[in-house]
Amino acid sequence: MIATHSRNLFHDAEREQLELFHALPGDLAPRDAQDLMAYPFFSLAKSRRLTPIDFKMGDISIKVEASADHGMATIWDADVLIWAASQIVQARDRGLRTSRLMAATPHEILTFVGRGVGARDYHRLKAALDRLQSTSVSTSIRQPSERRRHRFSWINEWKERADPSGRPLGLELILPDWFYAGVLDDALVLTIDRAYFALTGGLERWLYRLVRKHGGRQDGGWSFDFGHLHAKSGALSPLKHFAFDLRDIVRRQPLPNYRLMIERGLLGAEILVFVPIAIDPSERIARHFESSRRTGDKL
Repeated sequence: MIATHSRNLFHDAEREQLELFHALPGDLAPRDAQDLMAYPFFSLAKSRRLTPIDFKMGDISIKVEASADHGMATIWDADVLIWAASQIVQARDRGLRTSRLMAATPHEILTFVGRGVGARDYHRLKAALDRLQSTSVSTSIRQPSERRRHRFSWINEWKERADPSGRPLGLELILPDWFYAGVLDDALVLTIDRAYFALTGGLERWLYRLVRKHGGRQDGGWSFDFGHLHAKSGALSPLKHFAFDLRDIVRRQPLPNYRLMIERGLLGAEILVFVPIAIDPSERIARHFESSRRTGDKL
């Protein structure tokens, strides 16, 4: 009880120090945080995940832990963070004051990420916010020493707003400073294709973000062996099943703006190669409207 009371006092004090940022209107370009694109921070499954992600590679360490009540935040839940990053970058570029305390309507968030706006979609958004708040992350990324860790949740807190008569006014949420600082650094944010929101598989969503982060617009493309990709995904499936799913993605070619190929290394290991492809402007516009109409299975 004392711990809960102290936590509430902390959040109240934090809220008082932050200026409320209201979501900007209009069709903003989607922006993603590069740290989130390069490393395993989210569950790729639509079923509830309670098994932690425990990732170590070089001087990078990441530990993601889920709550028993809500499960781990998923890659679909991360769409809320893409919305937040897009808002912050757009406001900063316009010379407006930004804040970790953000206000928006569910309709604004859902339409931005290409979802429906019915009662079921609103309930899914609230469930996503609960998972984002209850998931605990500890990482050495952007810390001054490898031994130091920054621990946070994807959302410090969120609440529904209402006027004195009880009529809903929207949502408020507070972002963690680790995420907010990364978004404010222009070198740590990338624009992503809006067609990303139409990708329905967790692995293909994760793969697009990784490809966009590492491949960028390099004409020569990029490559990773399957074992390395498996480790970076944080997926629970064994490598054999993971490789099968990767081959299926290569067969279907669902990633916008990139072509995927599989090659064999010197020892016979499978290597995923991805190269950017040129998109005709008219096709890009058609993809934009198509992805705006489609809805995913779940936030």
